[in-house]
Amino acid sequence: MGAYSKDLRLKVLAAVDRGIPRGEVAGVFGVSLATLKRWLKRRKEGEDLGPKPSPGRTPTILATPEEKQALWEQLEANDEATLERHCELWEEKRGVRVSVATMSRAIRHKLGWTLKKRRWVPPSETKRREVLGESA
Repeated sequence: MGAYSKDLRLKVLAAVDRGIPRGEVAGVFGVSLATLKRWLKRRKEGEDLGPKPSPGRTPTILATPEEKQALWEQLEANDEATLERHCELWEEKRGVRVSVATMSRAIRHKLGWTLKKRRWVPPSETKRREVLGESA
């Protein structure tokens, strides 16, 4: 289940402010008493009532613009290499071991390269600037 919206949180707290008992508010809005108490505490301490961002996974590849540029250059220099070979090259140069699936996602989805007749082909010049953050 996802986080409760900020709108719902504000409505719940407004109901408590109107004097409706906490147990009744929790039942009507479908939240637990512990959650209601946590929201009251956050408001009292002046914190934002919105849901906190989900941390997600820490990226193992292409976390920085320098890594994007490095992989782009690796692809240009080794356009006939397999995904397995690109994983080996990345580990040799960057010291980070990545799976074939991770390398595939980085090359295809994040950089936009495609495999045509056993050769990696870069995207258009416009896409290159967009991916690498270069100006026109």
